[in-house]
Amino acid sequence: MRDRRIVLWRHGQTAWNLERRFQGQTDIELTEAGVLQARRAARLLAALRPDAMISSDLLRTRTTATELASRTALEVTYDSALRETYAGVWQGLTHEEIIERYGDQYAAWKRGEPVRRGGGELETEVADRAAPVVLAHADKLADGGTLVVVSHGGTIRTTIGRLLGLDPRNWEALGGLSNCSWSVLGESVCGWRLLEHNAGSLPEPVLGDDT
Repeated sequence: MRDRRIVLWRHGQTAWNLERRFQGQTDIELTEAGVLQARRAARLLAALRPDAMISSDLLRTRTTATELASRTALEVTYDSALRETYAGVWQGLTHEEIIERYGDQYAAWKRGEPVRRGGGELETEVADRAAPVVLAHADKLADGGTLVVVSHGGTIRTTIGRLLGLDPRNWEALGGLSNCSWSVLGESVCGWRLLEHNAGSLPEPVLGDDT
């Protein structure tokens, strides 16, 4: 066993998070508060002495990753496979608007059923693109190494579900991440296991697509 760790870190706050507006792959920047969240979290994550960092290529994750890169001198590898779930016509709508216009589809998603939200991606398809990228970079780590993955709430949840070997119907049981909080997977003799979830700060509301 190589005793590696994967830290999956969600981006900082955006204006659309505050408005409960579904972001998906729309490229939204961080608020001033979101930048400060990333800065604070970066100080904590730097103490883990990470060995490598990969990130979604969207602006909100790039800005978040930059804060940790500046404290660790790590080079960030950006990959579009780590983007949030593409949610088609849901993107840009508030949760209330989605419920009003697509209530049956929204309810099915919340029950954990496979749904192409707004005509977009299935959660299993998100895992299909994101999890292999995470594993490929984790495999490059030396024994005891730590990989930081800067991504989005929905993508992180589906990646965790895939790496833990959970049935996709049960992925919804993993609660969402607050802005700039993270989850930690550790290597065991039986594969990856969840060591921490939604860690990094005092409890805060989960604001975002995965609410």
